[in-house]
Amino acid sequence: METTSTSTRTNRNNTPFSLISRGWKEVRDSADADLQLMRSRANSFKNLANSFDREIENFFNSASIASFSVPSPLKSSTSPDFVKKLRPTFSEIRRAYSAPEISKKVLEKWGPRAKLGIDLSAIKNAIVAWEVDEERRWAVGLDRRRKLGFREFWGEGKEGGGGKFGEWKPIRVLRRRLREFEKKSEFGEIFGGLKNSEFVEKLKSSLKAIHKEPQESKEVPPLDVPELLAYLVRQSEPFLDQLGVRKDVCDKIVESLCSSRKNQLLLPSPSSGESTLLDENANDELDLRIASVLQSTGHCNDGGLWTDLSRHHPSDGKRHVAIVTTASLPWMTGTAVNPLFRAAYLAKSEKQNVTLLVPWLCKSDQELVYPNNLTFTSPEEQENYIRNWLEERIGFKAEFKISFYPGKFAKERRSIIPAGDTSQFIPSKDADIAILEEPEHLNWYHHGKRWTNKFNHVVGVVHTNYLEYIKREKNGALQAFFVKHINNLVTRAYCHKVLRLSAATQDLPKSVICNVHGVNPKFLKIGEKVATERELGQQAFSKGAYFLGKMVWAKGYKELIDLLAKHKNDLDGFKLDVFGNGEDANEVQTTAKRLDLNLNFLKGRDHADDSLHGYKVFINPSLSDVLCTATAEALAMGKFVVCADHPSNEYFRSFPNCLTYKTSEDFVARVKEALANEPHPLTPEQIYNLSWEAATQRFMQYSELDRVLDPEKDDVQLSKTNGKSITKAVSMPNMSEMVDGGLAFAHYCLTGNELLRLCTGAIPGTRDYDKQHCKDLHLLPPQVENPIYGW
Repeated sequence: METTSTSTRTNRNNTPFSLISRGWKEVRDSADADLQLMRSRANSFKNLANSFDREIENFFNSASIASFSVPSPLKSSTSPDFVKKLRPTFSEIRRAYSAPEISKKVLEKWGPRAKLGIDLSAIKNAIVAWEVDEERRWAVGLDRRRKLGFREFWGEGKEGGGGKFGEWKPIRVLRRRLREFEKKSEFGEIFGGLKNSEFVEKLKSSLKAIHKEPQESKEVPPLDVPELLAYLVRQSEPFLDQLGVRKDVCDKIVESLCSSRKNQLLLPSPSSGESTLLDENANDELDLRIASVLQSTGHCNDGGLWTDLSRHHPSDGKRHVAIVTTASLPWMTGTAVNPLFRAAYLAKSEKQNVTLLVPWLCKSDQELVYPNNLTFTSPEEQENYIRNWLEERIGFKAEFKISFYPGKFAKERRSIIPAGDTSQFIPSKDADIAILEEPEHLNWYHHGKRWTNKFNHVVGVVHTNYLEYIKREKNGALQAFFVKHINNLVTRAYCHKVLRLSAATQDLPKSVICNVHGVNPKFLKIGEKVATERELGQQAFSKGAYFLGKMVWAKGYKELIDLLAKHKNDLDGFKLDVFGNGEDANEVQTTAKRLDLNLNFLKGRDHADDSLHGYKVFINPSLSDVLCTATAEALAMGKFVVCADHPSNEYFRSFPNCLTYKTSEDFVARVKEALANEPHPLTPEQIYNLSWEAATQRFMQYSELDRVLDPEKDDVQLSKTNGKSITKAVSMPNMSEMVDGGLAFAHYCLTGNELLRLCTGAIPGTRDYDKQHCKDLHLLPPQVENPIYGW
């Protein structure tokens, strides 16, 4: 029974009337959905029209507000008339687009891909064109600017009279009204009234808010053959320099290769269709072109066979600066004192952690180097001595770390040579920035990891003119030739930047000249005391002239004795006190006695000693110094300085108390002038330029540490286009880096051979540190630290 009922119900549902009923219901539902979709689209069109009305109202309001800033003669003749004439025009536009005919056409042509909107691109293009032409109009002159502006902006004189705007009637009406407004505003623009710029800017911003063009990126053209050749020549400059091809010749070749494209080289912005002309400088043009091509391709250089571009990120988020030097207190030499002050003043800012790495000498070497038989039994004892000496002079507690590396004293060269790999004494977690004091000296026999691979940024500071010293030795010319090229090699291979204290040093790759040394604050205080005594009418200087320096012939003693011997009669009655100790002391004193020179030799002492405050004139005839610290100290104490006209004294020439001479006759005249007059008091600017605060600031700038320590300046910006920067960074392939890496590898191989080391003058057994160093510094034996397998 139940089965029969179910069958009957099924037959009724399948009748023709039921099928037609269901089909009609589906059609009705579909029509309702279509009508609802049309209504929603119509509402969106209505909202668009309302939005346009609001923008027009804003436009009128802007004009009304601007009119209040016009002087009284223009208030009734500029903006109100313009607005009154323009308002009906826009009312007509709204009525035209709201007419039933428009609505009917919209409903007829409405489809899924249909798009209804007011094409405002013509307005926008016109405003942009007017903005570009505005600069040219100002350059041409006021009268010509107005004429040129009307012709180019409104398109007059062009075929068809359409100009840039096409044939749309509302645009032509708007164009005519704006032109009338600009003509009426000329008088106010001349006499300080309403300027069009502010009003038109508001109009442009309103129109651009309504209509925005999609951003299109243009493809950057690939490099052509002349550009590739120019880049190859520029990257090969160091190699060509070794062959005798000067840098200016290479620059001319690069410029000639780039000149063919100089007029048409345009760099498209990666984010817009606009273009920017390249800089007039050929090198900048080339850098910009290559950077744009690399940025468009997304290329990033990850290093090569010789280079490792991995960057070490400090674990604590704070930058680390390691200062490595070749000498340490109590040896009173420039490479011991100046790096110590640099570490203190870099740590003073507390923006970065600082480590000072100095050599540790075994007791036998300490007895040869340190004065007054002063020796230390442990690194901790020497560290305490260094810190106490420093705090007595700077007046504040410097928070930095002092570490030691093994070193040996070379008697013939009178210098300390590192033993083993110096870079291993800076932990990898702190390997961020390295400052190598005397980079050529540190790396002559360096057999270890490449500094530029371990550290993010490596700066070398050149203290000594080694070539000048070597030329004075036997076969000096031949030795100087080899040392010159070795210095070029090691500074290129192990430094990113090299600072030369003066032009008296060797011209090294990647180097700039800048005095980055200051004066011990103690000397500035002495100068202030002298100035105060002179203001009170007291006699500040009761003594005559003196000379102070290590008593070796190369430190100016030869020049001094020659000058005094030649002009002994001209300087009759002139007495000079000489302070110093050194290896050549006996020979110097014997020569002076034999020539019957009026020199009084005294033991060496600290330049800040009270016994030296009363001298008025400091004489320094040395030609081997790079930047004489004693000269800077004498100037800081308010004394006269008589020195040679030499590149090492270039920085001091700006001080009025520095008297330079070119000939021996000039020397006599300058000495007499200094003895007959009183020194000029130092100005606050001169005092600051001598201070370590100013020296640290110069160091940060010329070493590019300010850029490295600032993350926002980490990459060198070559160009900016619409807020987008094109940077040079690590994505730039650099042939110089490849060459430098190859030189570093070759140097590593050569310094690993003990026979070659001995032939070039290395101390035997300095490739690795010895057992005494292991005991003093608590190091593992080198065989354990650096095991060799497979031999």
